[in-house]
Amino acid sequence: MLPFFTEPYPDELIYSAIARYHFYSGNIDCKDTLEEVFQRRSVIPSVEIGSHFNILAKQMGTHYSAESLLAKHTIYPFYAPFLSKQRQEELLHDVQGDGKGLYTRLGMVAGGICKKDGLYYCPECAANDIEQHGEPYIHREHQLQGIDFCAHHELKLKKYPVDFSKQSRIEFIRFDKKLINLSMIQEVGTKEFVAIQIGLAKMAYQLLKVPIHQFSRESINLKYQALLRERNLITTSNRIRQNELYKAFQSKFPKGFLDKYESEIDVNDEYNWLKVITRNLKRHVHPFRHLLMLYFLEQDVDSFLQVEADTGPFGSGPWPCLNKAANHYKKFVIPEINVTRDFKSKAPIGTFECSCGFIYARKGPDRLSKDKYRIGRIKVFGNVWKARLHEFAAEGTYSTRALAKILGVDSKTVKKYLSSEMSIEGLSEKGIPPMLLTNRKQLLKGMQQYPSYSRTQIRNCFPKEYMYLYRHDKEWLFEQLPAIQKKEKPISIVDWDERDQEYCSKVKKLYKELIELDKHVRITISIIGRRLGILSNLEKHLDKLLQTKKFLSEITESTQQFQIRRCCKIIDRMLQGEEPVELWKVQRIGAVKSHHFHEIKPYLEEYLRIKQEVESYEQTTG
Repeated sequence: MLPFFTEPYPDELIYSAIARYHFYSGNIDCKDTLEEVFQRRSVIPSVEIGSHFNILAKQMGTHYSAESLLAKHTIYPFYAPFLSKQRQEELLHDVQGDGKGLYTRLGMVAGGICKKDGLYYCPECAANDIEQHGEPYIHREHQLQGIDFCAHHELKLKKYPVDFSKQSRIEFIRFDKKLINLSMIQEVGTKEFVAIQIGLAKMAYQLLKVPIHQFSRESINLKYQALLRERNLITTSNRIRQNELYKAFQSKFPKGFLDKYESEIDVNDEYNWLKVITRNLKRHVHPFRHLLMLYFLEQDVDSFLQVEADTGPFGSGPWPCLNKAANHYKKFVIPEINVTRDFKSKAPIGTFECSCGFIYARKGPDRLSKDKYRIGRIKVFGNVWKARLHEFAAEGTYSTRALAKILGVDSKTVKKYLSSEMSIEGLSEKGIPPMLLTNRKQLLKGMQQYPSYSRTQIRNCFPKEYMYLYRHDKEWLFEQLPAIQKKEKPISIVDWDERDQEYCSKVKKLYKELIELDKHVRITISIIGRRLGILSNLEKHLDKLLQTKKFLSEITESTQQFQIRRCCKIIDRMLQGEEPVELWKVQRIGAVKSHHFHEIKPYLEEYLRIKQEVESYEQTTG
């Protein structure tokens, strides 16, 4: 443990605290500081997060841990809620050790946007720091990609005049109050832009305060679904209405705003970030774009994290039986629900069928917990209900109105079922046309003769009576006919699980071959399907091939992703041949058009920087 260490200030980057330690310790050589703090001289300092946190925490004292440093003194909480549980665990392991693969896992290489070209500060925050602590320090919220304003003072951030890209990679930069510009006079952009920028900065600061393991991409995705469902942007089959979402999202932001923050949306790209963010895929989406999504949904981080996860328009099962004649009334005994769409309003309609024969439906979505006990329409009362009705009627102690109240129906319904359930011999001829009465009797006799027949079989056996009653007494006819029999699902002659394993194995093998080709090929479903001769099944039956579908979602590339991979391979070859890497040469060899290369250039610069850092690290440790 160090004899002393500069206690990190609130929301100070650990990089800044080490920079202050280097200054106050009197060390001249930064490698001496690295050895004292990390117990090794080969560590490369990182502004945003860092590595070797286990050693660092021990050197700082017993009241620090790797996890607390990660949560309180790095930008990691800005990313954490939007990562999968598995990736969160991997990242915690990365920072405790040498940090290899850290930024790749975080998505800062492939998914970085609005990269900052230096260190930034808020003049009023800096003034307060000087007054309270005697010195300014590097606030982590001011270094977040895409954030241009201070969340507390709503001032535009200023760039610190020392450029770390021109310094030695192991040199620490400490904020010097002599170099800080404390002027509050600023030039800002249009009011429309500024209002959104400040709102996003406040949300980014809220993100930094969220416990790093409390949420994950999986839970965030369900919250998005709940909010999109409220806006009628999810179908009854749980599909996102992507076109409507795109139009609504675009209209929320002023012209040019999304372009300014490198978040414009290509509606023709199947993997544009707006589509990816609303799907349960393993593709990384930058946290700043999640903030844009929250702004569209009219949420801040605090309110969004309180949103209940989406469980469908009628919640998760089981659901209650609302048959008042059953012993299990209001008990949750209905395991499944059939959801359809209302033809006129397009609202979801839930149909609930209990084993007692009682079937009811209602329009959704459910908004309150008491909605689950609401009936929109009773479709079938069932044998249990009918038997109970006749039991009460036989006792003779209840009036029609009292029976209706006990069984939860209208008095006319009680009268109707008592009259329609009479035996054939007891059918009253009073007030019923002779032809209608004759056909009723003929049909009932036939149904007694063939009690196991389905509706279709009865119609085929007694077509004359059936059609007459269908035209003149349809309601009575449907009350007497047996319940509709559910069709059994046809037995599939294809073992899709076995085929899925076979396809997945073949796709993985082909993928390795395609990646290793000298002439680069874009990885698409079409090229994989054609080369393996399974394109038809991939196009028509991919939903039955779960493993294959999952693997394809991970490996298929957009045009831009392919261009990045191709250029990264060229950079690798240049580095291996110890050839100086010049991006204009990479563009020429990769045959990427200038306007496309401009878009991918930041990714390549970051990739090159990390490759050079890794190479330098290996040289110093090897």
